[in-house]
Amino acid sequence: MPITLENVAIAVRDLDATIAFFTDLGLTVIGRDEVSGEWADTAVGLDGNHAKIAMLQTPDGNGRIELFEYIHPDAIETTPTLPNEIGMHRIAFSVDDIDESLAIAAKHGCTPLRGVATYADIYKLTYVRGPSGIIVMLAQELKPAANG
Repeated sequence: MPITLENVAIAVRDLDATIAFFTDLGLTVIGRDEVSGEWADTAVGLDGNHAKIAMLQTPDGNGRIELFEYIHPDAIETTPTLPNEIGMHRIAFSVDDIDESLAIAAKHGCTPLRGVATYADIYKLTYVRGPSGIIVMLAQELKPAANG
């Protein structure tokens, strides 16, 4: 049976601020809506489910994130996820320029958890604490030096 990843969904505190963060990083909003009703209650498993949603897509068209801000029931605040906690962990993006991406993130008040690391001379990468406490990994592939 074939299977395809449709999207990753993330509940957020402020939909517009989170959209601004991800669109500044390069994603595109491909749809926005407000959902509620019996179908939403059944699908999500919450009575009175009512949320504002947005679907974002990566420039290559292969990755999608669904963001949702609950109107009802009230959203439940939690402490930000730590990198070693069980459960939904992080969302990761390949970027062309990690320094440029970090500058964009900083405009949104989002900074690395510790710093930028180099993995086996293959990637420069970092974890950033994004809007609503979302952990976002940014990774820039390092190009081997040209022989010449």
